[in-house]
Amino acid sequence: MSAKLTILGCHSATPRTSAHPTAQLLEIQNRYFLIDCGEGTQVQLRKYKIKFSKIKHIFISHLHGDHVFGLIGLISTFRLLNRETELHVYGPKGIKEFIVNQLKLSQSFGKYPIEFHELSSTESELIYEDSKVTVHTIPLKHRVYTNGFLFKEKIGERNLNISIINKYPEIEVCDYQNLKNGKDFTLKNGAVISNTELTTAPKKPKSYAFCSDTVYNEAIVSIIKNVDLLYHEATFLEDKIDLAKTTKHSTAKQAAQIAKLGRVNKLVIGHYSSRYSDIERFKEEAFPVFPNTELALEGKTFEI
Repeated sequence: MSAKLTILGCHSATPRTSAHPTAQLLEIQNRYFLIDCGEGTQVQLRKYKIKFSKIKHIFISHLHGDHVFGLIGLISTFRLLNRETELHVYGPKGIKEFIVNQLKLSQSFGKYPIEFHELSSTESELIYEDSKVTVHTIPLKHRVYTNGFLFKEKIGERNLNISIINKYPEIEVCDYQNLKNGKDFTLKNGAVISNTELTTAPKKPKSYAFCSDTVYNEAIVSIIKNVDLLYHEATFLEDKIDLAKTTKHSTAKQAAQIAKLGRVNKLVIGHYSSRYSDIERFKEEAFPVFPNTELALEGKTFEI
């Protein structure tokens, strides 16, 4: 099964009528993960026909408004829709107070439980795991405590080689799951048929790395190494590199350098500053360093 990333918002700072702040939806192994929740995210979810009920896990990179101000509105709407399913919110320490105080003062508590997972480590850590997917943090360097997130599929079951299996009548359908799990098969005469003869390797697990606001930071390369898709913020072009350093953001060229060092398959850049009217310039700057670069555009989907 393929994974899919939908860009809901990809601009920095203040929202505009045609430019929304950061928010993304990652679909992987039938899980729907919302990543950041800038102002207007729930409207974007409606616009691109994403069912609110599918969202059970929300990951917030940091507490700057253009990445989190849409969260209270979405949580409140869940209540109006009579949500009952538990919601998990992962974000910096303080995010619980940030949300609960607003719910308390607006008397907007819903019947559904909200589980907050507050983060404070400056080292990469596992924050989510189930039978199919893991999520680790990617420590970033910004003006406030910030994390990116690495989403990875677990290695799946092996694939049955039916044409070979059919040569051994002793192998029945009830044995198939053991073969998928990697076990050899022992015939009645004691001969062992290697699992590698009866099956083929599973598909390569998909991976996606989301790197939110950050200054250029090669320390993340070892974490994002060889991912299928990398999103890396590119607020500025090289003409504003001094401003990038001051505000602890990255340029398009720097994002491309990280992608190149990480040997990733594809790079997506976004979080464009409103100083630039032509965002094609971001791709033009990144391309010479890392040719397989694409621009984040609202409503655009990337198959992983």
